[in-house]
Amino acid sequence: MYTNKNLIRVRVWDLPTRIFHWLLVVGVLGLGVTGMLGGNLMVWHFRIAYAVLALLLSRLIWGVVGGRWSRFGAFIYSPQSVINYLKGKGKPAHSVGHSPVGAGSVFAMLGVLLLQVASGLVSDDEIAFAGPLTRFFSNATVSLATNYHANIGKWLLLALVVLHIAAIIFYLRRKHNLVSAMLHGDKELVLPAPPSRDDTVSRMAALLIFLLCTAVAYWVSTLESAGF
Repeated sequence: MYTNKNLIRVRVWDLPTRIFHWLLVVGVLGLGVTGMLGGNLMVWHFRIAYAVLALLLSRLIWGVVGGRWSRFGAFIYSPQSVINYLKGKGKPAHSVGHSPVGAGSVFAMLGVLLLQVASGLVSDDEIAFAGPLTRFFSNATVSLATNYHANIGKWLLLALVVLHIAAIIFYLRRKHNLVSAMLHGDKELVLPAPPSRDDTVSRMAALLIFLLCTAVAYWVSTLESAGF
C-alpha cells in the first residue's frame, strides 16, 4: 500500500480472484455460444460447464478463506446499508471492495450460475444429450430442471450479464473504472484500507483449491457412465 497524489493505492483483488473473474467471463461466453448453436457443439457445452462448475466451487471456498475483499463476509450488507447507499449516503468503505449494489450483483450472478449449471447436470433433451445426474432423479424433476435450464435460467443469466455490463459503463462515465482494478488488482482510495493478502502462499493455496474442485467436477462428469 502506498500513497500517490493524495490517493492511497491498495491491493483489493488478489490474483486468484482476478483469474477466476476472467475465466468465468470466458466460460459464460462459451456456454452461451455453444448452447445457442447446439448440435455437435453440445459436447463442448458440457465440457465448458464442468470447467465453470470447478470455478464456482473454488470461488465458494475462496469466499471464505481468500483475500480480505474477496471474502463474502466483506460484502454482506444489511438492508439499511443498501438503502443508505442508494440514497447517496454510502460509507467510504463501500468504495473499497464490492459496494452494496455490486455485492447484490455478485451474489445474484453466483446463485444463478450455480443453479444453471446444476439444472444442466439434471437436464435431458431426449435426443442426444443428458446430464450425468439425470439417473438420480425422477422424470418429473428432470423435466422441471430441463425446462428451467433451457427456457428460464439462460435468460436470467443473460439479463444479469447485461446489467453487469451496464453497471460497468455507468461507473466508467463517473470516472470509476471497475475493469482496470480487476486487471491489476489495485484501487486508488481516498482513505487507507487493509489490503488483501496476495502472496505466493495464498496463490498456491488458491491453485490447490482449484485443482481439488476440478477433480470434483471431473468426478461428476464420470457419473453418467459409472453404472450406478
